[in-house]
Amino acid sequence: MDNHRNSAVLHRNLNAQFLSLARGRGIYLELKNGLSVIDASGGAAVACIGHGDQRVRDAIVEQLDKIAYCSTLFYTSDVCEKLCQELVNSTNGYMSRAYIVSSGKFHDGGTNDGTQVTDALPKGSEAMEASMKLARQYFLEKPHPEPHRTKFIARNMSYHGTTLGSLSMGGHVSRRAKFEPMLLNNISKVSRCFSYRDQGNKETNESYVARLADELDKEFQRLGPKSVCAFVAEPVVGAALGCVPAVRGYFKAVRAVCDKYGALLILDEVMCGMGRTGTLHAWEQEDVVPDIQTLGKCLGGGYQPIASVLVARKVVDILADGSGAFMHGHTYQGHPIACAAALEVQRIIRDEQLLANVRQMGELLSKRLAESLQDHPNVGSIRGRGLFWGLEFVSNKTTKEPFPVAANVAMGLAELGLTKPYRIAIYPGTGTVDGVNGDHAIISPPYNITAVEVEEVVEIMRRLVDDFFSGKVKALLLEVARTTTTL
Repeated sequence: MDNHRNSAVLHRNLNAQFLSLARGRGIYLELKNGLSVIDASGGAAVACIGHGDQRVRDAIVEQLDKIAYCSTLFYTSDVCEKLCQELVNSTNGYMSRAYIVSSGKFHDGGTNDGTQVTDALPKGSEAMEASMKLARQYFLEKPHPEPHRTKFIARNMSYHGTTLGSLSMGGHVSRRAKFEPMLLNNISKVSRCFSYRDQGNKETNESYVARLADELDKEFQRLGPKSVCAFVAEPVVGAALGCVPAVRGYFKAVRAVCDKYGALLILDEVMCGMGRTGTLHAWEQEDVVPDIQTLGKCLGGGYQPIASVLVARKVVDILADGSGAFMHGHTYQGHPIACAAALEVQRIIRDEQLLANVRQMGELLSKRLAESLQDHPNVGSIRGRGLFWGLEFVSNKTTKEPFPVAANVAMGLAELGLTKPYRIAIYPGTGTVDGVNGDHAIISPPYNITAVEVEEVVEIMRRLVDDFFSGKVKALLLEVARTTTTL
């Protein structure tokens, strides 16, 4: 581990020591200390074709020899045009334009006041910010403008990014806590769709969906039906809840509510999109089509920082017939190098038919996780789709009681996994239950994982979970839980 005291980096944790990466190859990460780690989560569900792919490297180098930067205020590039066409084609014509973001300084889309604000954004957050502004502009430019539409509805315990706008959209309590006074006040929240935690014992899936749809309907009425721009949700909730799919029929029901009141539907697929759940777009499994969609992590597979917004024809047509411009932009949007990397990643996924492997290996992964861990007393739920699986950890399996946040279960498990007996990287998450308490871990390996590698991942996870929740570790967790309860 590098000594954090000697680092000039403003790390996520200023008091932690971080493992130093040397290189990556396929499903493996090699550390400077010589340890080789199975990257079973692809970082934050990012490395969808694994590490060190020569084809992506070659595509980046080839683009470098052409042009590295494109000022989109004046120019376009072939590689950006090709990537956007690839993305639009992938929706079977439902979406008509793509907007590629790679961060940088914000500019206002070409007005003359010279406004420019430093705003280096995380890519998924950047896509959500663009989506919010796009939804607002849509209603301003309709033939009969609706300027009173200024509000959004999202879901409790959701996560849509870390910038002030996207953090406002999210409902993750601990991530919002320090910044609440700075967040937008035009975004309200309704209940999440989380059957393991929130569906009543006597509720059928149909009645549960009906209850959630009715709650959304009532929120539209409370706010004023014609004041809402859009409803925002993840088809499969990633970091906030740990790979939670919606109950069948939920998204059709909320789509109907949005249509009833003339609002847009924005689906956030930054984490669950571009093949992660077994179809290129997660909404394909829900029998709905969004008006605006965000993409991120598996778009470029980690080879370049990139995210995207896909926009339905009805939204694009309104802007085209109105001002003819989207009043938003960034210095590095449509960046040719990022586009080249993402285009090659998407070509590899398509040409090697990796979605079929996601579905096949996803079935094997889910089956083996269930066989190995579903009876563990501290594993409350195993859920997910494709190669996007979450394990929720509980102190009591019967009551679903979570460990208190002070027990540091998810991060402790992940840190133990990085040690020599296990050598596995998983993605930890907290706040699963109420935004503060509750722990989960995400397993999201690359799309080209083999059956042998799946078996290895599951066997290591079985040992890791068994060892973590046994002996001295278990005693420590129980003591933390007892002490927290008595305070």
